[in-house]
Amino acid sequence: MAGKTSNKQDLSDYSIGWIGAGRMGYAMAGRLLRAGADVAVYNRTRAKAEPLEADGAVLVDHPSALAGRDIVFTMVSGPADLKQVICGEKGLLSEAVTPKLVIDCSSVSEEGSQEVRDALAKRGCQMLSSPVSGNAKVVAAGRLTVVVSGPKNAFDMAAPYLEALGEGVTYVGEGELARMVKICHNVLLGVVTQSLAEIAVLAEKGGVPRHALLGFINSSVMGSVFSTYKTAAMVNLDWTPTFTPLLLRKDMDLGLAAAAGLGVSMEVAETTRDMVQRSIDAGHTDCDFAILLEEQAKASGLDIQPENIEVDDGLH
Repeated sequence: MAGKTSNKQDLSDYSIGWIGAGRMGYAMAGRLLRAGADVAVYNRTRAKAEPLEADGAVLVDHPSALAGRDIVFTMVSGPADLKQVICGEKGLLSEAVTPKLVIDCSSVSEEGSQEVRDALAKRGCQMLSSPVSGNAKVVAAGRLTVVVSGPKNAFDMAAPYLEALGEGVTYVGEGELARMVKICHNVLLGVVTQSLAEIAVLAEKGGVPRHALLGFINSSVMGSVFSTYKTAAMVNLDWTPTFTPLLLRKDMDLGLAAAAGLGVSMEVAETTRDMVQRSIDAGHTDCDFAILLEEQAKASGLDIQPENIEVDDGLH
């Protein structure tokens, strides 16, 4: 049965390993550390994880060094990276001991996740699929949301640590169901952002400033935490990356592949995926995916400029 947990609990019961300290992994591991968890961290580029030592993290040189930890979180870029840190040379399963539980927070395909789940199961280690919604700033504000699937007893064990990451966690059932939820979520992320880009360009070309249109949307029943948060970037053309077009394309492709496999027509998502690809083809690979606004303006013959207005992002 699906449901949300809500009670913060003590984090001293289990030792934690953390694999992957990119923008999201770093913020999430830091949050666990500051909540009082005992966390050891591996990151491919050690220097990026070193500031976590100030919060009490122990840094290790290989994923295998985390095999003796009770629970190991993974937050990596894709299925190949996940398989490498779990099953590869000096991976988590290269040691004689194994953790009790692995919690993967990465956005990977159901197939890639299931392959790792099977490898862990052969060694007696359970796995939770636990993709997240948000970015590093959302983590810092305590607004991260988490969806989880896997064995219910493993979820009960992990719940206090997952709860420490943000506002709450939704358990949706066994197996890889959380992957489907996250894929659907990120398809919506792309579609909503492209729609916001289109109406912002339409309104501005008709004489309405972006901040005025988006302010109205955010105050209406059509507004959301996401549209409010993204307004500052769209008003001031701040493309500091939170989630890149490359990552969005990956998730759009996962969604469309799942749709094809299940016989679901997703014409709006297909068109949005083409718009994301257009941004990538224009060289926008390391910026924020809200660059979709700029590409929409170019396609519409509109020269947009930063409005240089202070906008509340709603993350408090």
